[in-house]
Amino acid sequence: MNNQLRKLSIERYSRQIVLKDIGTIGQKKIISAKVLIVGIGGLGSPVAEFLARSGVGSIGIVDDDKVSLSNLHRQSLYNTNDIGKFKVQVARGKIKKINPSIKIKIYKIRLNKNNFKKIIKDYDYIVDGSDNFSTKFLLNDFCYKFKKILVTGAISKFDGHIFTFNFKNKKIPCLRCFFQDSDISDDLLNCESEGILGTVAGIIGTIQANEVLKKILDIGKGLDGYIFILDLLQLNFRKVKLKKRKNCFCK
Repeated sequence: MNNQLRKLSIERYSRQIVLKDIGTIGQKKIISAKVLIVGIGGLGSPVAEFLARSGVGSIGIVDDDKVSLSNLHRQSLYNTNDIGKFKVQVARGKIKKINPSIKIKIYKIRLNKNNFKKIIKDYDYIVDGSDNFSTKFLLNDFCYKFKKILVTGAISKFDGHIFTFNFKNKKIPCLRCFFQDSDISDDLLNCESEGILGTVAGIIGTIQANEVLKKILDIGKGLDGYIFILDLLQLNFRKVKLKKRKNCFCK
């Protein structure tokens, strides 16, 4: 990208550039980054918003759902006028208003092993904002295969979990090392049956975005090999080390 940090860009990102861990070199890394967000709901909305505000140059969004009234208490990109519209189309318009200079590509599909193979090659970082385990395991397996960095989030009630998997390192554990039962029920992630406080989605999604930016910049301490567990009702946070299973798929 020519003149990546011309005058308007410097002003837009000035509060990031002034950070000694970022500077102009770091901002150029952010502008050059390509991030795919799978699921543009409660988690994906704040992820997309903050990555766009930070200047991530290319963002892909995957979702085949439409906005419903019950989404609005937690999915921050949407409002009442968006009900009945496809989320990816609404999200693209909202994100472009936030930052017109970035590239946004939308995929109005439900991921499967055939279509994801064509998509994943165009992105370096994958963010999982999905609400079902079949998609989460699909992302896990393909990101391992193609050596991508995957940031996974999960929410229910007042709780949130965040994983970061840098699959360029084959020695780290994967999502299957934590969820060892392949028949695990999607009810654990179902906001309709389990319920969710709207702010929980915003907090977990924002942390996911933060983890992506740290990976792009290669700064700070990450979650590779750990799960970050947040109980936002009691305000308890903890990091738990994951161990790689001997018979894990990712080996």
